[in-house]
Amino acid sequence: MTPANRTPVRVGVFGLLGSGNLGNDGSLEAVLGYLRAEHPEAVVDALCGGPEVVTARYGIPATRLHWYRGEYRTASRASAIVGKGLGKLVDAVRTAAWVRRHDVVIVPGMGVLEATLPLRPWGFPYSLFLLCASGRLFGTRVALVGVGAAAIGNRPTRALVHWSARLAGYRSYRDALSRDAMRAMGVDTARDDVYPDLAFALPTPPASAPSGSPGPVCVGVMDFHGGNDDRARAEEIHRRYLDGTTRFVRALVEGGRPVRLLTGDECDRPVVAAILDAVDSPLVTAAEAASLADLMKETAAADTVVATRYHNLVCALKVGTPTLALSYAAKSDALMDRMGLSAYCHPAREVDAGQLLEQFRALEKRSAELRRTLTERNLTAARQLEDQFTALTAALFPAADHAHALREAK
Repeated sequence: MTPANRTPVRVGVFGLLGSGNLGNDGSLEAVLGYLRAEHPEAVVDALCGGPEVVTARYGIPATRLHWYRGEYRTASRASAIVGKGLGKLVDAVRTAAWVRRHDVVIVPGMGVLEATLPLRPWGFPYSLFLLCASGRLFGTRVALVGVGAAAIGNRPTRALVHWSARLAGYRSYRDALSRDAMRAMGVDTARDDVYPDLAFALPTPPASAPSGSPGPVCVGVMDFHGGNDDRARAEEIHRRYLDGTTRFVRALVEGGRPVRLLTGDECDRPVVAAILDAVDSPLVTAAEAASLADLMKETAAADTVVATRYHNLVCALKVGTPTLALSYAAKSDALMDRMGLSAYCHPAREVDAGQLLEQFRALEKRSAELRRTLTERNLTAARQLEDQFTALTAALFPAADHAHALREAK
């Protein structure tokens, strides 16, 4: 309990949370679990993309990230352009006022320092910069916890990300590639540590015992159009990805395998609909997952998973199901390597159904061995995330950490 003479720590969480991306919300859930277990006295609220969802799902007060509600819609009319421009000014004031009310602000995971998917500098990178600059101005510690980062070609985006990272009071990364990318962008990372993705701290549902006969395959799909530097080829990349993935699903069905289609974001639903329409088989069904917990239950019930979205991969690997990655960024390759499955990556930009099927069969032949490997790697990940949360307490809650040390010494 908080002593009567000490004000509870005011903690804010920040990001595109409650906006339909299950990975982002899973990272938030992991951090809230840590706060409730280790710092139950903390008063927590959010500045986020979907405040109604965050409040309803996690029981914390939440404020909308952007004053202008059409922030992520293309501005085609003069009124929309004016609204967006005015919104940038209003958001600077709103963000500063919100940060000032807190002792600590946590950005929980997410790829906030990367542009591996299409991203405009004056969208989220600008919002993150406002947060970190406000933290430095008002003495509020801003912590980027277990975040993803990558090299960025666009100069304005790179500058905003660089300064956001420099102004943050604490940084840790979900893989070594992220730390290396920030170092290459001129950020001093000497005190920054690397830990597994925060989603590995979430509860794990029990895995289904293999049936002995070929069972269901989960295929995680994505509304994939390439990265920030692929805008000129976006539709071509999407068509190739969708065609290759559809051919692969059709081949599985022709072999008698049930296929369960997974998403990780609301925007992925049209891809599911397109595959269902093209394959047109009762063996192909779509999951209605509302959280990473739901995704983990789906992947735990599968014999094998083939997935694109990063957190689809995390869910499958966490429950110990042999997984093949349709890799769209270095972070996917790094995750697969960390979990001992580096041989099972296939490029999302160049999906070749025939080659993918060969890799899939090779993966299934080693299923029992790979399940043992994943069990070992998950135990290691759990220990490393315990270290992450201990380090976070020391950095953000020194009084609580000192009290814990005194209790341990008794």
